[in-house]
Amino acid sequence: MKHGKRYLASVKNVDPKNAYTIDEALELLKGLPNAKFDESVELAMHLGVDPKKPEQAVRGTISLPKGIGRTQRVVVFAEGEAAAKAKAAGAEDAAGQELIDRIQGGWLDFDVAIATPAMMRLVGRLGRVLGPKGLMPSPKSGTVTDDVEAAVREFRAGKLEYRTDAGGNIHAPVGKKSFAPEDLKANIEALIERIRQVKPASTKGRYILGVAISTTMGPGIRLAVS
Repeated sequence: MKHGKRYLASVKNVDPKNAYTIDEALELLKGLPNAKFDESVELAMHLGVDPKKPEQAVRGTISLPKGIGRTQRVVVFAEGEAAAKAKAAGAEDAAGQELIDRIQGGWLDFDVAIATPAMMRLVGRLGRVLGPKGLMPSPKSGTVTDDVEAAVREFRAGKLEYRTDAGGNIHAPVGKKSFAPEDLKANIEALIERIRQVKPASTKGRYILGVAISTTMGPGIRLAVS
């Protein structure tokens, strides 16, 4: 992969062999050249879990203390009064078969998908489309619920779903580059602490194997996390 001049200039400031404290990493991150937009800051964690074992899957939701700096786009699989409430709460779209057909047609311009329990028998058909993108509604993540109105408000406001991928990694936004360092630090610490709290009982050895932060256009900066 060929990188641009801006990325290459950024890399020179970061030692890939070094693990920095959160304060040091944020100072480096803030010193990177700015893009033409307010970049997101993402946290990546590599966990010592076996992704093939369901009991070692790490998945849940969290509302970060300082938010993530953007309103998330939410769709809801619901019908009747539930769909009306979801739209009133700010959902991009809320419908039953019509929404399913729209997504099967290739539309995926949303960040979170919520469903009522009654709709899951139909939503299950979208598993091959939504599953690989981490968008499949799940009771564990709070995205299968009868209270769609509250769920829409929470996720639009920045409530995040985190989950391990096939490699045992978690990726989640923790704010914007324009955030104050102390706000980014608060979000980073909150997410790391939550992942510690939900450690699967069956894991062996080291649990958190690596942590890094990066901006949308910048290099990864390793964190020293015990």
